[in-house]
Amino acid sequence: MFKEKYSIVGVMSGTSLDGVDLAHIVFTVENNNWGFEIVDSETVPYTTDWLNKLKIAVSFSSAALETLNQDYTSLLADIISNFIKKKYITNLDAVCSHGHTIVHQPQNGITLQIGNLPQIASLIHQTVICDFRVQDVQLGGQGAPLVPIGDQILFPEYDYCMNLGGFSNVSYEQNKQRIAFDISPVNTVLNFYANQLGLDYDDEGSISRTGICNKHLLNELNALNFYQKKHPKSLGFEFVKETILPIINSYSIPVEDKLRTFTEHVAMQIALALPNKNGSLFITGGGAYNDFLLERIQFHLPKMKLIIPTAKILEFKEALIFALLGVLKLRGEINVLSSVTGAKKDHSSGVIFRA
Repeated sequence: MFKEKYSIVGVMSGTSLDGVDLAHIVFTVENNNWGFEIVDSETVPYTTDWLNKLKIAVSFSSAALETLNQDYTSLLADIISNFIKKKYITNLDAVCSHGHTIVHQPQNGITLQIGNLPQIASLIHQTVICDFRVQDVQLGGQGAPLVPIGDQILFPEYDYCMNLGGFSNVSYEQNKQRIAFDISPVNTVLNFYANQLGLDYDDEGSISRTGICNKHLLNELNALNFYQKKHPKSLGFEFVKETILPIINSYSIPVEDKLRTFTEHVAMQIALALPNKNGSLFITGGGAYNDFLLERIQFHLPKMKLIIPTAKILEFKEALIFALLGVLKLRGEINVLSSVTGAKKDHSSGVIFRA
């Protein structure tokens, strides 16, 4: 018999490098109807040293990546243990952790999320479920996005579910199948240029708002081949480093104009990506705090109702859904949809490490 209640800690580190998101979630399931409560949550920011390492890790040698993986697993174990202790969490069913993506090249059969080494279970004295992407890539899938099954199970009332994080991605129902894909970079690029102004990020899009949209740059970005591809498709930081930043940096314009132009690019690509231009668009991720970006999305989608949830769901939705993926894995149920990733079949992904 399956349980009807699960106590889980979900752990997520996104490509925008905001830090490690942790959420203690209690799931209930009855007659295949799922409910959840985010009991406690916290974001633990990276130190400057770790931030610098993670920013350049895509260029590391294999040996350096192995060392980084060991060190990051230890760091993550400390962060998780401190969260469990600080929040007085007992009787956990599992900790479900995404790890941190360093390399994502599904076209080459490669994806690497560090922090998912087996010793993490022993270090935190808990059952750990992690490494959710590798199996999908082995099955010919993109290994991403993985969140859509959570959208389907936990947020079925919305026409579209969108995350505005390091990258934007969307999921929706089409012909009784869940469709999902990455749309474009978002905070990986916006934060990069805010950093050049000595800021962690462009608060509420206030700097972008003062810039001038460069039409030539906008047209060049919009013409990129990735945007013409059909789904399933996904993006990694390699796309930002090798394609987006070189194009933007080839323009000798103020940083404010770069931010303004890229914000317009993101909003336009989101509008182009949605097959129907009306309905409800449920938005989560750090980009939901970028008021100017939301205004530009609304401008390009005037008939769409933009819905921003409570702060807990907005900030910790990915930790919530990776917790759900772990529970589904524990139950031996499908947690990755081939209609989303392009894999050979639906499957139950992730590995389980016992303490």
